Amino acid sequence: MASFALAGKCALITGGNGGIGLGMALGLARAGAAVAIAGRNADKNAAALSQLSAYGKPISILADVSEETSCRAMVGEAAERLGGLDILVNNAGINIRKAPQDYALDEWHKVLDANLTSAFVACQAAYPQFLGRKGGKIINVGSMMSLFGASFVAPYGASKGGLVQLTRALATAWAKDNVQVNAVLPGWIDTDLTRRARSDVAGLHERVLARTPAGRWGTADDLAGVAVFLASSASDFVTGTAIPVDGGYSAQG
Repeated sequence: MASFALAGKCALITGGNGGIGLGMALGLARAGAAVAIAGRNADKNAAALSQLSAYGKPISILADVSEETSCRAMVGEAAERLGGLDILVNNAGINIRKAPQDYALDEWHKVLDANLTSAFVACQAAYPQFLGRKGGKIINVGSMMSLFGASFVAPYGASKGGLVQLTRALATAWAKDNVQVNAVLPGWIDTDLTRRARSDVAGLHERVLARTPAGRWGTADDLAGVAVFLASSASDFVTGTAIPVDGGYSAQG
């Protein structure tokens, strides 16, 4: 019987030490999952653990997902310390805002490696773990930039659009193994990343409020419910999708 309960399930959330990643980690932990968060900043990891510690015994892993060796080791460490792996949330990412003609090629690669290649590597590393558990769930965190263009985020938009196509490819490849792969497309969520965007891009705050039918910016907690749904047996026949969580932003004409 389909259920939203996650007791006995083990989850790894990359970039889980803040913002959307922490919101999803909290949702999964509240639903009963054993949670591992991964991030590059030890202090942020520790602060996130203090919030998660009300729900079981979370762990943190110091990792740089843009480095292949570190990314694969992260997945292995999570599985070893949690006692297995059932859920992978690929949330880690960065952004560099410039006009397209002003990017250096290494900046392009830096964004693509952190946002897209890392997710592919983590999925590859998690796949054998899922086979051993006879199934698994992957949640890839895309963006509104998976759908729309913006003049100041060419590599970020390319990475997030690519993440949706990666989601579809993995969903079709691994459905036979009872692995469901879906993407979540957050709208304008109030995080450190978007606070920097508001300071960098004049008028962004006003434009977002005007375009969003819900009339507000989202919060990290707004992503908790969809994470629980896509990580649980309630979504066993849902795969290859990309679900906006945006207060109606993408539906607004």
